[in-house]
Amino acid sequence: MGVTTFTQEYSSSVAPSRLFKALIIDSRNLLPKLLPQFVKDVNVIQGDGEAGSIEQVNFNEASPFKYLKHRIDVLDKDNLVCKYTMIEGDPLGDKLESIGYEVKFEATSDGGCLCKMTSNYKTIGEFEVKEEEVKEGKESTIAIYRVVESYLLENPQVYA
Repeated sequence: MGVTTFTQEYSSSVAPSRLFKALIIDSRNLLPKLLPQFVKDVNVIQGDGEAGSIEQVNFNEASPFKYLKHRIDVLDKDNLVCKYTMIEGDPLGDKLESIGYEVKFEATSDGGCLCKMTSNYKTIGEFEVKEEEVKEGKESTIAIYRVVESYLLENPQVYA
């Protein structure tokens, strides 16, 4: 069993608190609304949505996956940090035990934010995760961020 870590960043002109609320706090409502072709629904299946809770994301037929489950490990609303772990679901396949994520939203001098994302892939056995193998997942994450950012720019009163 090994752990492979990847990082990526996303710059936005939207304030960090708004992106955090949209992408982290209210994602279970917002993502099915903005991406109905992919996300069927997001449900809290254990807990109250805070740290320790488990969420299940169910995907529509257009997605290559049926579902996944995340455990929320840290939800720091003051510092705009969320840590969560994918503990079950199709994206893990038979080579990954889990994927741990840390997402931080930092203010930039222009009123926008820099979103810093770290992913830790915990493998089963001697399997090694290569960057090209996670490229599609990283690109889909950025695509989701762009959709949410566009929605927030078009609706400046939302999550203000």
